[in-house]
Amino acid sequence: MPSARILALIPARGGSKGVPGKNLRSLGGRPLIDWTIAAALEADVGPVVVSTDDARIADVARGLGAEVPFERPAHLADDQAPTLPVVVHALDELLAAGRAFDAVCLLQPTSPFRPPSLIVDATELLVRTGATSVVTIRPTPAELHPDWAYDLGPDSSLHLHNGELEPIRRRQDLPPAFHRDGAVYVTRADVIRAGSLYGTDGRGLVATGPSVNIDTLEDFAAAERVAVELAR
Repeated sequence: MPSARILALIPARGGSKGVPGKNLRSLGGRPLIDWTIAAALEADVGPVVVSTDDARIADVARGLGAEVPFERPAHLADDQAPTLPVVVHALDELLAAGRAFDAVCLLQPTSPFRPPSLIVDATELLVRTGATSVVTIRPTPAELHPDWAYDLGPDSSLHLHNGELEPIRRRQDLPPAFHRDGAVYVTRADVIRAGSLYGTDGRGLVATGPSVNIDTLEDFAAAERVAVELAR
């Protein structure tokens, strides 16, 4: 894939049980969605499109410089709707309008602090390697390391999840482990249409910047503290 037409897609539905009105809720004096739109526009990897079912979100997104060329249907906007069909719907709507893309850069508003450079680096890694996907990752804290995880049997028996008999004793001896941080997903369009956000050749990019994934009011409060720090 020597070059690629990238779609920067921001999914932002109107409903949210954990944080009501989440995508338009003020974070650091700006609507939450503004943080992601601004980063995507600055990264300039491709057109920035918001997928939403909510007219207010659509109006705000347009005012911030994003495109909202279609309305997301209700069945893709409830609490149970998975991400993949939302991305497929966006690709289909844009293709019907004569706009085809080779890959989608998925940017969720709930990870507001990604730097634009991280978006650029993720898309460049996909193009350079020919991978099926690139996701941003962060080191897993030692207390959550998979080599220290246990399976609990029905009789309350404990077994190390990795199958070993003894746990690694010192955290310094744990091998590096990483988890997805949700900031950036870049996936080839043909992989998405085949039913996956990852494919068979996924690559990881270690994320930079503060890490907050907003699902609850407590998460939003933590994000507000980060926003205050960034404004100083």
